[in-house]
Order: sequence, then C-alpha cells, then structure tokens
Amino acid sequence: MRIKIFASAALLLIAVFVGGTAYYRKQRAGFMAQANAATFVRGHSPVLGDAGAKVYLVKFTDPACETCAAFSDIVKEIMAANPGKIKLVIRYAPFHEGADVAARILQAAKLQGKFWETLDLLYASQGYWTQHHHVSVDLLWKVLPRAGLDVERIRRDMNGAAVTEALAQDLADAKTLGVQKTPGFFVNGKPLEIFGARELQLLIERELGASY
Repeated sequence: MRIKIFASAALLLIAVFVGGTAYYRKQRAGFMAQANAATFVRGHSPVLGDAGAKVYLVKFTDPACETCAAFSDIVKEIMAANPGKIKLVIRYAPFHEGADVAARILQAAKLQGKFWETLDLLYASQGYWTQHHHVSVDLLWKVLPRAGLDVERIRRDMNGAAVTEALAQDLADAKTLGVQKTPGFFVNGKPLEIFGARELQLLIERELGASY
C-alpha cells in the first residue's frame, strides 16, 4: 500500500514538474508562441533588445519616411524607460520612390553587423539624401562611409538573393497585416490603431502590464 502511495505521489510530482516546465516555457515564449508570430518577426529581421524581453515592438519602416525617423527617438526613450523588457523588430515597407534602394542598403549593412549604425545614420541624414520624399541615390551613397561600412561590399550584397527575399517577405507581410503607411507599429501582434506617440506608449504599457 505504501509503495503504491509513494509511486502515485512520485508520478504526481513528475506530472506537476512537466506541466510547470511546459507552462513556464510557454509564458517565457509569450508572443513568439502565437501561431501567427512569424508574420511579425522573420529570421532576417533586425532585432534590438534583451534576449528575454517579452514585449515585441514591431516597426514597419520606410527609410525615407520623416515620421519614421522622428519616432526612432521616441521608441528609444520608451525602451530606455523599460530596460530589458522590450524587443524592437524592424521590418521594411519602402513605399516612397527609391526607398527600396535604402532598404536594400540597410539589410546589406546587417550582413556586416552595422544595421543599427546605418539606420541611425540614414534617419539623421534623411534631409540630405531625400527631397520631397524622393530618394537621391547618388547622395545616399555619399553618407554611407560615415557608418563604418564596407561600401563596395554593400553594392554587391544589396542585390543578392538573401536581401531580395527579405524585402519581398516584408512587403508581403505588410500587405497581409494591412500596413499602408509608415511607420506601422504592432506590439505583441496588436496594431497601433490610433497613431500617435502617446498612443504607442499606452499600447506598450498595456502589453508590459500583461507580460510582467
């Protein structure tokens, strides 16, 4: 009788442990455990933030978009105020004329480990290489050395299959998610329905509250 009780207790403990481990993993995975998570975060997507962060802030951006550049600092401030809790994921939606070239350059810069430096540079110098939302490619090339890039390698890599497929996938996902203008924000899969800095902060705060 005692052996049966002991065996039953042991089995119960194992079941609790296995169930608890599975629950912990699911909770830790959070947003990425959702069936449609890949639509928001692809393997090629540049990601900034702590590996254990539970809140995914996905930004569909156009490098030639002034509002995208303006919101870059806003996003940085929100992330700094919530250290280790937010992951920023960049997706491409180059809707402006010629912006696909800038997006290709950014993804090629990622291959050199220089994505974030290049993104910051393009945002900061946007007024120089864009005119009336039109990209001046010649001027764009002139600013790139300031990011510490191997520019000749960028010229080769930007037209490669990996970069082409990344941009095509991002545009397809943008269409699926209904992104028609930039920046397009999603927080753990939830869209920013009313656009604005305060609205974005509130959406992030709600997801932080639900995740932590």
